[in-house]
Amino acid sequence: MSAATTTTKFKGTNPLIRLEKKLMREIGKANGDFDLISAGDRIMVAMSGGKDSYAMLQLLQRIKVKANLDIELIAVNLDQGQPDFPAHLLEGWLKDHGYTYKMLKRDTYSIVLDKIPEGKTYCSLCSRLRRGILYTAAQELGCNKIALGHHRDDLIETVLLNLFYSGQLKSMAPKLFADNGKNVVIRPLAYCAEEDIAAYAKLVDFPILPCNLCGSQDNMQRQQIKAMLTDLSTKNPAVKGNMMSALRNIKGTHLLDPELLALQGGAPTISASEDLI
Repeated sequence: MSAATTTTKFKGTNPLIRLEKKLMREIGKANGDFDLISAGDRIMVAMSGGKDSYAMLQLLQRIKVKANLDIELIAVNLDQGQPDFPAHLLEGWLKDHGYTYKMLKRDTYSIVLDKIPEGKTYCSLCSRLRRGILYTAAQELGCNKIALGHHRDDLIETVLLNLFYSGQLKSMAPKLFADNGKNVVIRPLAYCAEEDIAAYAKLVDFPILPCNLCGSQDNMQRQQIKAMLTDLSTKNPAVKGNMMSALRNIKGTHLLDPELLALQGGAPTISASEDLI
């Protein structure tokens, strides 16, 4: 069955269709807010083999067909040399579903193990090496955009990671221009909750590939942040939604960045109803 025809596979009001429609609406909202996808785009869809990248590719394909978008999607997987990495499972799925794809292999696994001391997290170097390879591949494939599968939970976890460990107040941008000036990175799942993506992946039964590098590190700071948010959400289910709303409701005059305050005209005006305590 081709990628172009899979959009007709599931019809009716079953849980899969309802969930798929919800996720597609959220991608559409992100696209409307940040102009992620335009006619004529040739988009590299970065496929790690995890639930997020599978969902992103399939949902973008659904949207392309439903909205009759004049875009091209090219799925690209990077095998980073992890022992026994089952890239053939992903390639088989892409081939069976009629996607245009490219399988790359670069041994960054050995580099990361060599450069990062035991007990330290691999993510920073691993992602930097992967990003450079994908940027180059995007140019070689003639892609003007690179789609990454970061979702709502990644964005709010990154805010807390930067706040607690980097002394910065920032997240992941839904759309950004790479330092090399040649690539545009987009995150179509920016408004999608991880739990919804996980449920979708389970219903569709994607052949998920393991990550035996970063996935083997149980004490990473991100895992600690994720556990904290899970605990808070158990007590107040609105926590993650409120954090996402906060990222869209910035009061720059009430932060402590002198440059930002100067751009906004100096000290803020306090309303009569504002609590001064």
